[in-house]
Amino acid sequence: MSFYPKLGYLIFGSRLRRLSEYFLAEVNKVYTHAGISFDASWFPLFFLLSEGKQLTLMDIAQELEVSHSAVSQLITNLKGKGLVTTTRCAEDGRRQLVELTRKGTALLDQVLPVWKAIGQAMEELVQEDPQSKKILEAISAVERSVADDPLSARILRAVDINTKTISL
Repeated sequence: MSFYPKLGYLIFGSRLRRLSEYFLAEVNKVYTHAGISFDASWFPLFFLLSEGKQLTLMDIAQELEVSHSAVSQLITNLKGKGLVTTTRCAEDGRRQLVELTRKGTALLDQVLPVWKAIGQAMEELVQEDPQSKKILEAISAVERSVADDPLSARILRAVDINTKTISL
């Protein structure tokens, strides 16, 4: 029996991370094979910017549900590659507006067919097993549940911090 399945929910996060890393690596193989200088980790930002509008760093962070710091690091990286540009917001000079450059838009045009193929391949993949069809619903349900009651709070309720005992 494989190491991961026998640990059940105890290793749930590690399994999700491992699967996520696998998907990103496989998609990056496709970009490399196609000669496209794009990293799968850039997808969420590029998708947001694909509609051609300017977004603030805070808007991006909120939309992607990641830290402002993580967005700032990604933007700095992509600016260095000439794929995005930032300008000061006219209404609030403290805010930066992000948009794709011409080079970023040209790269977007190259990756759009790959994104369509990814969607098709994933649809095909989940059709192979009836349980797989439920994965997005299940992930959404878990996300809603932990938004309402964080995992850390659930764990702390199960562990008596003062006596270090577990209540069952």
